[in-house]
Amino acid sequence: MRSTALITGGAQGIGRGTVAFLLDRGWRVMVLDCDHQALEELAAERRDDALRVAAVDVGDEDRVAEAFQALRAWQEQDGQPAGLDLLMNNAGIADPVSGPLESLSLEDWRRWQDSHLTGAFLCSRAAVPLLRARQGVIVNIASTRALQSEPHCEAYAAAKGGLLALTHALAISLGPDIRVNAICPGWIETGPWQRRARRSHPQHSQTDRRQHPVGRVGVPEDIAATVAFLASDQAGFITGQQFTVDGGMTCKMIYQD
Repeated sequence: MRSTALITGGAQGIGRGTVAFLLDRGWRVMVLDCDHQALEELAAERRDDALRVAAVDVGDEDRVAEAFQALRAWQEQDGQPAGLDLLMNNAGIADPVSGPLESLSLEDWRRWQDSHLTGAFLCSRAAVPLLRARQGVIVNIASTRALQSEPHCEAYAAAKGGLLALTHALAISLGPDIRVNAICPGWIETGPWQRRARRSHPQHSQTDRRQHPVGRVGVPEDIAATVAFLASDQAGFITGQQFTVDGGMTCKMIYQD
């Protein structure tokens, strides 16, 4: 039996980097994403029988239910026992800037919450029976923006902060069968991991690198490796926690001259 992961928002960015990381280590991975073009490119570039993709808005209850039915059908087709070893709740509107609060509409506020927080709730709820079958793991991808802010990021910050609270609540409710943890990525360069029309290869300045005590900007593999660790038996005594993976940036005191 091969380990199976379901990754939301897995067609680009951190999600796509994690998909590649797990596939290269023998996992079976199902990817949910609302970007059809990015999904098609991922499937075409990987061409791997261990990969399945589905176009899903994770904030849509019916579409999430259909995706989990498709996961079960894929496992039956390949003779794999039903179950899930890892659910990575990564989907969400990537742009953190929602604009001045006084002009933020309720509709836009709800879009941010649904894409990040409601999606994580719906996918976690649907995944519980499959995770219990294998004593699987949930990893929620939050952000250092759940802990600190720039102006005009209220909707994003609230959604990511909600993921941290959801994490410890789920850990208590679902334990001991299912462990639940969160990762707060910092500055992760995802340009090379976007769909082709948006792909870029930024050159980071010395100032960019010096902001990080480790001396560089992060890459998706930094998050993927943390996800893989939290899904492993070596992390068996860890649940309900949040891990900041930001090269030490949020530990650095900054004074304006």
